[in-house]
Amino acid sequence: MSGTRSPSLKAPATEAILVSHGQPSDPAPAEARLAELAAKVAARMPGRRIGSATLAAMGSVERALDGARNDVLIYPLFMTEGWFTNTALPARLGLPAARVLPPLGSDPALPGLTLRMLADTASSAGWRASETEVLVAAHGSAQGKVPAACTRRFAKALRQAKTFARIEVAFLEEPPHIHRVAAGFGPKSICLSYFAADGGHVTDDLPAALSAGGFLGPTLPPLALWPAIPALIANALCAAARLEHAS
Repeated sequence: MSGTRSPSLKAPATEAILVSHGQPSDPAPAEARLAELAAKVAARMPGRRIGSATLAAMGSVERALDGARNDVLIYPLFMTEGWFTNTALPARLGLPAARVLPPLGSDPALPGLTLRMLADTASSAGWRASETEVLVAAHGSAQGKVPAACTRRFAKALRQAKTFARIEVAFLEEPPHIHRVAAGFGPKSICLSYFAADGGHVTDDLPAALSAGGFLGPTLPPLALWPAIPALIANALCAAARLEHAS
């Protein structure tokens, strides 16, 4: 980042910024929800200033960077690596790629947290985990293989626990498509909505695909709405800050 940006004299400089894709057709609600998440993260990091910005809202990134520290940490609220996290985001920020942390979906603590969420959901339904099937529903990409590969790697980490009867992956934007895979699931099934936030894909496209496949089980909310996610993000930011101070 250029050294010409001066932090505000009235407030401490922003030390980390959560960045998400947002909702291009209606950017304001996604901006507000991301700001709420940033506030919850900041509440777990006393004395630290945490900002937020969506790529979809015009000027949002630039406003978040105004008053930020020169060594500000950027936390991508994305589920997978790919063009947005590796190319579009660094270019928009004007920061070295090293300033951008791994996305939410790559956090090593996420599989364990997800297994607990799934187990709690199965228990609430009166099912044993060993008889419960899990459909990992993700966006995918028609433009590249990296997002799907990241999702499959995450599903593999879930399978290694050998907790659930079956764990399968399906996508909105590429084969295998959600409606086709969902058709093979029984009544004791949970859909893991592998999305960071609750945009149109989660509120409209995913329910339609599940309905087309006759999926009968509950669907977990997107990860930004999970109660444990603010603490997970705070832990990642604290760890990154410690590593930087030690280098």
